[in-house]
Amino acid sequence: MAKIKSDQIKSSLLLLLASVVWGAAFVAQSIASSNVGTFTFNGIRFIIGGLCLLPLLKGHHLSPRQIPPKKLIGGIICGTALFLASTFQQAGIGLGATAGEAGFLTACYIVMVPILGLFIGRKCSLLVWPAVCVALFGLYLLCIPAAGIGLSLSGADIALLMCALLFSVQILCIDHYAPVMSPVALACVQFIVSGVLSLIAAVIFEFIPDPYAWVSALNSPSAWIAILYTGIFSCAIGYTLQAVGQRSLNPALASLIMSLESVFSTLFGWLILHQTMTGREALGCMLIFAAVLLAQAPQKAR
Repeated sequence: MAKIKSDQIKSSLLLLLASVVWGAAFVAQSIASSNVGTFTFNGIRFIIGGLCLLPLLKGHHLSPRQIPPKKLIGGIICGTALFLASTFQQAGIGLGATAGEAGFLTACYIVMVPILGLFIGRKCSLLVWPAVCVALFGLYLLCIPAAGIGLSLSGADIALLMCALLFSVQILCIDHYAPVMSPVALACVQFIVSGVLSLIAAVIFEFIPDPYAWVSALNSPSAWIAILYTGIFSCAIGYTLQAVGQRSLNPALASLIMSLESVFSTLFGWLILHQTMTGREALGCMLIFAAVLLAQAPQKAR
């Protein structure tokens, strides 16, 4: 009992650290969207993330050829879900979504994960549901200005909603395969798969139509700073922390903790870009933290 509780606390801290890394990456993704194409940006950063993890496979006495076929399929499925989710996310930002819309709509996976989990037999504590509602309202206050999103959905809004749905699928896939596969191997395979799929799409949709513009975009120093940060930290470190952290937590609770990336993206925007935080945004942050604590209360009781 004590060991289970200890494992859950460690897993929660790992996912919290992942949300910090992803929160900072949101700034880098916004910068990159104005310079580099969606597929090119994602392809290069995911390949970098996968290459960074290759040396760690030796520590697990593995090489890419030694990963069992059944487990390799798990990495391919997770990688495909990651490719689709990250494509819609970066495309939504590139289509002109504001930071508030992007943060709010992407984080809607905290609602979708427990709902989708019911269809595959994943039950969660009753307290998770009010926690999800509180967190969703907190995200609304944090990310959306007083005027709200509006009744009509733009192309960017639709792309980000699809991103949230696909990240929900990716979280459930990680939940299924992380307990039976080395987290490092799982993260490495999913990055390589996502990177290869992105680069294939980049050649078809971005390089062939305009090779000169494609090369010129990659000559920007700011683009490479964004690519290297998201490749090394957001991918290699962040998603590996996710794969390790989800091994001992219910996916609904894990998604709540990872939704804190919206809070940290706001904080990093304040620290790095000198953006101010309104009272509305501060209240949203407090509600999200309260929701995470509420969701963990039944686990402490057990």
